[in-house]
Amino acid sequence: MNILKSLIVWLCFIPVAILNGGLREYVLTKILGEKWALPVSGIILSVCIFLITWLLLPRIIKALTFKDCWMIGICWGVLTIAFEFGVGLEGGNTASELLAAYNPLTGNLWLLILATTLLSPVLIKTM
Repeated sequence: MNILKSLIVWLCFIPVAILNGGLREYVLTKILGEKWALPVSGIILSVCIFLITWLLLPRIIKALTFKDCWMIGICWGVLTIAFEFGVGLEGGNTASELLAAYNPLTGNLWLLILATTLLSPVLIKTM
């Protein structure tokens, strides 16, 4: 039941990620250039995911255990990857284009975002 409740928090990540993409495309790229806009955007989204988790998860699920936190984080990670691939493939991207986001040498911090999504529930439990 706690995992189902946690989906409310995960759903909050979607509009924030979309807004972050808009911020990157229309503001950060113009200010920082394409080279720096992508990693800065990744850091901003990671911070937002952590803050949303910190603000909402303990309020939605009162008795969080470490096991719950790990299960929630794993569930969120799987959902995030599935969502990204589903939307990306539907949007006309190829699997290889989507997998390129997993290479941090390109400036894309997608792995940081996934790690934040996975670990945020556990980190807020330790706070």
